[in-house]
Amino acid sequence: MLRQQQALRNIARRYATVSGPQARATVPNYDLFNQRLNKARTTILENKPLTLAQKILYAHLHDVDSMTSAPIPGETYLKLSPDRVAMQDASAQMAILQFMLSGMKQTAVPTSIHCDHLVEAFEGADKDVARSWQTSREIYEFLQAASQKYGIAFWRPGSGIIHQLVLENYAAPGTLMLGTDSHTPNAGGLGMLAIGVGGADAVDAMAAIPWELKAPRVMGVHLRGSLHPWGSPKDVILALAGKLSVRGGTGYIVEYFGEGVQSLSCTGMATICNMGAEVGATTSVFPYTSSMSRYLEATKRAGIAEAANAQQASYLSADAQVAADPARYYDEVVEINLDTLEPGYNGPFTPDLHTPRSKMADAVKSEGWNDKVSAALIGSCTNSSYQDLSRAASLARQASARGLKVAQGTEFLVSPGSEQIRATMERDGIQQAFEDIGAKILANACGPCIGQWNREENPSKSLNSIVSSFNRNFRARNDGNPNTMNFLTSPEMVLGAALSGRLSFNPLTDELTDAQGKAFKLEPPAGDELPSKGYAQGRDEYLPLLDYQPNKEIPISPQSTRLQSLEAFLPWDGKEFSNTRVLVTVQGKCTTDHISAAGKWLKYKGHLENLARNTLIGAANAAMDGCVNQVRNAVAGLQPKQGTIPDVAMSYKKAQVPWLVIADYNYGEGSAREHAAMQPRFLGCNMVIARSFARIHETNLKKQGVLPLVFARPDEDYFIFTKDPHELVVRTEGVVGLNEKSPVVRLHVDRVQNDKVVESFDIECKHTMSADQIAWFKAGSALNLIASQQQS
Repeated sequence: MLRQQQALRNIARRYATVSGPQARATVPNYDLFNQRLNKARTTILENKPLTLAQKILYAHLHDVDSMTSAPIPGETYLKLSPDRVAMQDASAQMAILQFMLSGMKQTAVPTSIHCDHLVEAFEGADKDVARSWQTSREIYEFLQAASQKYGIAFWRPGSGIIHQLVLENYAAPGTLMLGTDSHTPNAGGLGMLAIGVGGADAVDAMAAIPWELKAPRVMGVHLRGSLHPWGSPKDVILALAGKLSVRGGTGYIVEYFGEGVQSLSCTGMATICNMGAEVGATTSVFPYTSSMSRYLEATKRAGIAEAANAQQASYLSADAQVAADPARYYDEVVEINLDTLEPGYNGPFTPDLHTPRSKMADAVKSEGWNDKVSAALIGSCTNSSYQDLSRAASLARQASARGLKVAQGTEFLVSPGSEQIRATMERDGIQQAFEDIGAKILANACGPCIGQWNREENPSKSLNSIVSSFNRNFRARNDGNPNTMNFLTSPEMVLGAALSGRLSFNPLTDELTDAQGKAFKLEPPAGDELPSKGYAQGRDEYLPLLDYQPNKEIPISPQSTRLQSLEAFLPWDGKEFSNTRVLVTVQGKCTTDHISAAGKWLKYKGHLENLARNTLIGAANAAMDGCVNQVRNAVAGLQPKQGTIPDVAMSYKKAQVPWLVIADYNYGEGSAREHAAMQPRFLGCNMVIARSFARIHETNLKKQGVLPLVFARPDEDYFIFTKDPHELVVRTEGVVGLNEKSPVVRLHVDRVQNDKVVESFDIECKHTMSADQIAWFKAGSALNLIASQQQS
């Protein structure tokens, strides 16, 4: 309790008030940030030159005085004090349910909830929003009431996508934000360290508990030159993903620097930071630039711009020594020349398979991809800014002037990022330009990007290609169809694909045919960084609800199938794990979409018991030739003998048989959804043992009291579990006495056939648990520990 009281006093110093919800961010306390940073510099850091990312992290250290030495990247856990929390409606449900158990009367930091995930794309804009109120009213009313009770800004469905709204209203250079969505780093385009986390991490910040992060390394990406007319900021991150792979950025903050940075718009930099999640990075950030200042002024935050302008050299950029010798101070440096960077497509089925535009036609032939584009989609949190849409609209106008519409058999959908963007788009004729060539304008929401797409003509039996400006393209993610190949690209390239109807079409070199049968080439796109007339506000009903009512009752019906009050997980019993069965050995890519599916399951995000019925249904079983969602039951007499993963897991839960998961590399990549940790825990999982983990998911497992371990010999020991893992019985050595200075936990594995041990294995694993995380594990979850501290 004393720790929370001190944390609350620190928070009060950072912001003038947290007495109620905020419509926009207030001016950050840069004096305090510099004070903390200077203390860290002169004590633990010994005046070492710092990158921008390091400056912001060290300015948010919870208690510099308690540190005796400089943090070691990849080893030391930092205790940080975030400035803000943002949540989307799917993840906010579980976060709020957990926060309700914390005993707090109000959030300790400014917090916002954004209703963007539960709106299904079908008929278009207003009709889809109205239908979401019919299907999800219970959820919206729950989140609205919780927002009123705890002093949270509530953004209704139709107001916009969380990351666009944060950029427009809450992002501030040099501050630290946690968001319950993996694409939270979008705000790095405005110089903010914005980090995607699970709901339990958000609850830490909301409850004034210092937030832990393993000290990240910093990867410097040197941008040279400037983009050519067909080039887009999206091409920067598509190319980087191709270089690094989906796990190449794990453990790093990606920091951009160089002369090329100055040529980019604020929203363009946000696009680049947004997709940093696809390389596994902790977050991404740009130094403060004049384009950020212009954007702050255009979005009615001139006070923040003025304060940030004064901090540009001292706090909001890397030290001069770093810029002069980047290879010495960044842990890794990647070079990207914008002058020669060509547009590209990433996909299908993974966001790191990069194909330059000039090689796409050949790749279509050699890979056997379906050249026909069945749908072209612009928008999502990654590419729905005014600049994105105005550039794409310039191409649409060229086509319209020649009597051309989107290709026959190609659906063209546009998702504005916010009500402000939609209203400005409508006023400035951008919406009309899209509609003139056959576009359907969707709601200001995530829609198809996160699987909320009621696709009427879904070609489910054959491979079909879609092209989007989205950020993620795992199999079956967008329309539930495993045969849909989603190629990620820029809005400009999406327009070219929509007009031609072909993946192979290259607008830089290829010709279209107009209504008179004449061939023509598209001129390079042109658009404005910011609207010359300023942003239109849009409709009043989409302004945030700022209505603090501390005595408000929060409705949860006991009969609800959508919401369920949480019960605390049982604490660890103080013993080694024994008689633990292997539920499944996961083969290959297993994202949080595979562990906890979205789409039709989004409606159960607030009901853990119902949602648990989709646990690991997308996982491939290495012991059954990659068969998806099928496992053998390890225990004689239990039913089913062979069945779906959740069915067998439920049979173990009922029989009180503990179980574990064996996983491949980068287990849990993708979305920040903590349900992918809570569901296995609810069903009785005590350990997940992987060749490697994605950062957010590993933390989420720890938060929920599941022990994550990695194989000391991942390329050898993993394969022990690929042969009949249902015969294996596991006991541990090292869980008793678990401590951060001794990372080893040993597994003693017996293969049992006909009640006899026929062979045994001793396997060494390692953990990355800090002292605080071990306390979560012993308490049964981080939430259990918070609740016990409140009671004391």
